Amino acid sequence: MQLLWDCLIWKLTLLFSDMDLKPDAKRKENQVRTRINQKLEESGERERLKELLRSRLQECGWRDQLKKHCRELISHRGLNNISVDTLAQEITPKARASVPDLVKKELLQQIREYLEKNPI
Repeated sequence: MQLLWDCLIWKLTLLFSDMDLKPDAKRKENQVRTRINQKLEESGERERLKELLRSRLQECGWRDQLKKHCRELISHRGLNNISVDTLAQEITPKARASVPDLVKKELLQQIREYLEKNPI
């Protein structure tokens, strides 16, 4: 969930900054990302958006698909032969790739609308 959140914030950083390919672009990107996260956190909007994300992922069956994939990996490798960290590393790419575009777009739109009403 955190990885998806970071990805969405990164996309918003690109939208709301005047970044270019100058050497300090990474620093600017980090500053904008930090300001967006602070604004969302301080207002409570971040928690609301996280709950919206959880809800949408549940509704579309994403969580069930991910649970099934985890069970398959554990079954294939054996419970004693896979750690939580290894499991997380293996499912993360599939988890990111399988989030429906509609969910990503909805969340990005919500964040955009919030930032338009509450500039950083």
